[in-house]
Amino acid sequence: MTRTAARSIVTPDGLVVALRPLQADAPWVAAWHDLGRRPLLDNLFYDPDYALPAADAFGRDVQVALVGDRLPEEPGLRLLGVWPVQVRRWRWGLPLLLAMGWMHDFGIFGAPLLDGAEPARALDALVFGLRRLVGPRLMLTHVPTAGPFADLLSDWLDRHALRHARFWAHERAFLDLTDRDADGRATYLGHLSSRKQRKLRQAWDRLSADGPVTFETIRDPAALPAAIDDYIALEGAGWKGARGTAIADDAIQTRMMRAFTARFGARGAVRIDRLRREGRTLAAVVSFTTRGQLWSLKISYDSAVARHSPGALAFHRLTQAVVADPALTRADSCAPPHYPLPETFWTERLALAHILVEAPGGDRLFPLAARLEGWRAEASLRLKAWRDRLRARVSGKAAERAPDPDA
Repeated sequence: MTRTAARSIVTPDGLVVALRPLQADAPWVAAWHDLGRRPLLDNLFYDPDYALPAADAFGRDVQVALVGDRLPEEPGLRLLGVWPVQVRRWRWGLPLLLAMGWMHDFGIFGAPLLDGAEPARALDALVFGLRRLVGPRLMLTHVPTAGPFADLLSDWLDRHALRHARFWAHERAFLDLTDRDADGRATYLGHLSSRKQRKLRQAWDRLSADGPVTFETIRDPAALPAAIDDYIALEGAGWKGARGTAIADDAIQTRMMRAFTARFGARGAVRIDRLRREGRTLAAVVSFTTRGQLWSLKISYDSAVARHSPGALAFHRLTQAVVADPALTRADSCAPPHYPLPETFWTERLALAHILVEAPGGDRLFPLAARLEGWRAEASLRLKAWRDRLRARVSGKAAERAPDPDA
C-alpha cells in the first residue's frame, strides 16, 4: 500500500481508505448519502442526516473512515464503506492505539455502512487501511452477533486467521416481520396474555375517564417542528427533567433533535406517535425509518397520569401501526437490555456485542488488550449492578412518585 495524502491509503485492489474529520460541508457527504441507500445493513446512527447533527453534541474527536474508488475530495466519488471512529490512545491506561466505533447516548448501534453489492471488499479495505492509518487493533461497538454483518465478519476473520474477542454481550427488544404474511402480521400481538390485554383495556378506560383519548401519528414535515418541541417539553416536565437529564436541559441536544426531525422529516422518514386528550399530550414516541426498518428512539409520558400506563398504551398502539404497515418489516427498540416496555410487545431479540478485532499483519499485544478490556467490562458491569440496586432502593422508598411502571 502507498500513501497518497496525509490520512489516505491505497489498497492493493485500488480502493482508497481515508480518515477525515466529521464535517457537514465535506465534499464527500453526497457520496455518503448515496451509500446510505444501498448498505449491507442499515444503521440510523451512521446515516449522515443523523451523524452530522449529532457531531456538535457528541462528535468532538470523531473521524470518518471512508472507503472509496478515489480520494474523498475528488469528483465522482463512489463510497463502498463509511465508519465513524474515535482513535483511542489510552483506552486501558496504556499507550495502546485503538480505532473504536463511534457511540454515544443517542447512538447505540455500530455496524459500519458497507456497500451491499461488495461488502467483503469494503470490509477488507476498511480494516487493512485502518491498520496503516491507526494501528493493529480496532473495536466494533454495539454490532449484531447474528445476521448478515455477523456472518460477513466471521467469514473475514476465519479467512485471515485473525483473533477477536467479544465483550458487553447483551440483547434488546426487536420486532421482525420478515417471514410473516398478512395473517402473521395481524396476529403478531397474539402472544399477549388475556390478563395483559385486559389490563391494557382497563388502563385505556381509566385514561379516558376525563375525556376521550386519541392516538395520532405526526409525519407531515410542516407539523413535525411543533410535535418535536411538544415531545421535548413533555420529557422535560417528567422524571428526566427532575434529574436534569432531559433533552430540554441541554441546548445542543435540543438543536440536535430538531435537526434530526427536520432532516428525516423531509425524507418522509420520521414519525411521532402520541396519545392526546383535549389538546394535551399524555405520551409520545419518536421514531425514524431507514429502508423498511423503524428505530424507536425516544419515549416519554405525562407523569401526572403515570398510574394509567400511558407509555405502555402508546407503545402498544405504535406496535399495532407497525405490523399494519407493509412498508415496515423490522423495528429496533434502541432500548437497554431487559427494558420491560418493548419486551412486553416485541418477541424478537437483537443480540449485540463489542468486538475487539486484530487487524491483518498481527498484533503482538492483542492478548493484553483483550485481557484489559475484559477487566474493564467486568468492572463496569459491577458498577452498573450497584447503581441498579441503589436506584431500586430509592424508588422503593418513593413508590408513590415512581414513573409509569410499563415505561
